[in-house]
Amino acid sequence: MRYGTTDVLQGVDLQIHQGEVVALLGPNGAGKTTTIEILEGFRKRSAGHVRVLDTDPDDGDEAWRARLGIVLQSWRDHRRWRVRELLTYLGRYYTPYSTPERRRPYNPDELIARVGLTRHASTPLMKLSGGQRRRLDVAIGLIGRPDLLFLDEPTVGFDPQAREEFHDLVCQLSGLEDTTIVLTTHDLDEAEKLAHRVLILLGGEIVANGTTEQLASQVENKVQVRYTRDGQWFTHSVQDATEYVRDLFARHGTAIGDLEVRRARLEDIYLTMVRDFESGQRTVTQSTWTDVSPWIPE
Repeated sequence: MRYGTTDVLQGVDLQIHQGEVVALLGPNGAGKTTTIEILEGFRKRSAGHVRVLDTDPDDGDEAWRARLGIVLQSWRDHRRWRVRELLTYLGRYYTPYSTPERRRPYNPDELIARVGLTRHASTPLMKLSGGQRRRLDVAIGLIGRPDLLFLDEPTVGFDPQAREEFHDLVCQLSGLEDTTIVLTTHDLDEAEKLAHRVLILLGGEIVANGTTEQLASQVENKVQVRYTRDGQWFTHSVQDATEYVRDLFARHGTAIGDLEVRRARLEDIYLTMVRDFESGQRTVTQSTWTDVSPWIPE
């Protein structure tokens, strides 16, 4: 993708498989939104080859669009609509595209229950709280029972319970309905919990592609072991945590307490990659972070 003489995306190379949950991560300005808008058919690319659900998004018709679900960061609509009314109305657009394999749309009351809005089904939109409004945004993205769902910062404004319920819903969609999900989020704990695979976009290119474990092995091999000995805290970074802990107990026995073994988390991996890239220690063309082995569903 080029704006004027500036290439904002250059060689974004990725494949996403049916039923997979993929998190697309990157700092602001990395090109995440542009990438997603190209995949959704909202923005024309300057060059390159794209196929989504076996269709070039630039040529996607209404039947193709009916297979997509999109949860935007914000949604504008008439504030006097009531929750059930709006979902029922939007759902009618998907009825002509129902198939025996995927019945469209969702039953509005079933969907309202799944996103936790049953008590507010008759509430005007203007009276919903921020978290309730966000739950409705998710329902709007799901009403057509999509094959492919794009989630843009889906849990912004959710309280911890609502976030947990939403995570359960994502797992159900992927596991039970074989919905493919592309998630963009700044919540790295959320990405680590939900995604089968993580893509990191830096400098207009995909520089990392793999599971958290795969990326961790390429960035940081050491494991942090934290423990107390006779009431005093110690922390060590080691290559082999099992061997270190075995030796620790052999030497100190019951004097060891409060043992913690902490492997690199997605947040650690992501920050290391961004820091190295922005400091110039590693360029996109020098990256060895990418592992493009296909995801195989369980």
